[in-house]
Amino acid sequence: MAVTEASAGANASVPSDDTDTDTDTDTEFRAEVRSWLSAHLVGEFAALGTGNDLGGPAELGVRRRWERELAAGGWIGTAWPRQFGGRDLSLWQQLVFNEEYARANGPIRVGFFGEQLLGPTVMAFGTDEQRARFLPPILRAEEFWCQGFSEPEAGSDLANVKTAAVLDGDEWVITGQKVWTSLAHLADWIFVLARTDPGAPKHRGLSFLLCPMNQPGVEIRPIRQITGTAEFNEVFLDGARTRADLVVGGVGNGWKVVNGTLGFERGTAFLGQQLRFAAEYWRLVDVARDRGVDRDPVLRDRLADAYVGLEVMRQTGMRAIGRALAGKPPGPEASTGKLQWSRWHQRLGELATDVLGPQAMVTGGDSATGGDAREELLYSFLFSRSHTIYAGSSEVQRNIIGERVLGLPREPSGAPRASDR
Repeated sequence: MAVTEASAGANASVPSDDTDTDTDTDTEFRAEVRSWLSAHLVGEFAALGTGNDLGGPAELGVRRRWERELAAGGWIGTAWPRQFGGRDLSLWQQLVFNEEYARANGPIRVGFFGEQLLGPTVMAFGTDEQRARFLPPILRAEEFWCQGFSEPEAGSDLANVKTAAVLDGDEWVITGQKVWTSLAHLADWIFVLARTDPGAPKHRGLSFLLCPMNQPGVEIRPIRQITGTAEFNEVFLDGARTRADLVVGGVGNGWKVVNGTLGFERGTAFLGQQLRFAAEYWRLVDVARDRGVDRDPVLRDRLADAYVGLEVMRQTGMRAIGRALAGKPPGPEASTGKLQWSRWHQRLGELATDVLGPQAMVTGGDSATGGDAREELLYSFLFSRSHTIYAGSSEVQRNIIGERVLGLPREPSGAPRASDR
């Protein structure tokens, strides 16, 4: 999946073509994907763009419709086994789809938590009844999900959750607060890590509950970010109720289930991310050329260094894919990838502000003056500040690498340990 400078040019977001590495079957599949995207990623869907800014209610409505368009075309659940309604595509075909989706400037997926996290979790740990109830609506893009894990006092130390769930007849009553809940304002359901046995040890007595969002006991408060947008939210659960049988993996087994979910998150769920980063890199190269600063020796050196980092990211990803193809689940080595790409993207944003110079202090502008590219680069720079925190903070990733990969002694008591995530 090489990315070459030839992919820049008129559309800097288009990665290089890798048909030379495809088999005949993959070539046919790539043509199928390209044909479908060409016919369907048009109009209001194409206008969404590739940025992380999800927009207001109107744009969120378009994003929902785009998910339903993907569902109608059979492009949701492509990795799911056929027995659960998926297409059971090979890992390589999944890579092809993600590559072509990035090449076509496909918008950010708002069905991620259902398709990539909750769905595989229910398949692995859920009951037949739970699979029959929740998997089909995900495949049809009829129900959207958010993740209720982090709390004000339980981020890196996830087992420290205080949200409590008490059984009241045939319902769980959930009380507590979740924070940094991505897309909660769009979600119909939330999967919640809650303490169902307060007397059990820290990593026990936890349960993985499925809870509807549209009820009086759920309040969503947007968190306004430095970008000016609010993809993250606080979710307050004040006596929220869900059925007693909506526990995935059994009561008290939440820690095992949540680690499975996090494994899916750090596994193949981000297959398309490196391609988006590559597109952003070449967009920055084009801006540097347009501004004439690509001849500055210091900036040229930093651009070259960023390209090296991009290649390291690609090779790390390919090793992870090789493990998956060999039937090996994602291990603690996945933390090296998370640690590398999060810091790399932050440095790319810092480089973008230096390339833009004084224009980095200004927002707005039309495409004729580079306003669109500038806005995308500045938004990405601001949003990237969160990379070293979400999906496992860098501090915790380093502890995982040190303890589980290198075999170093554990951190002293009180510091976040690898076992906490």
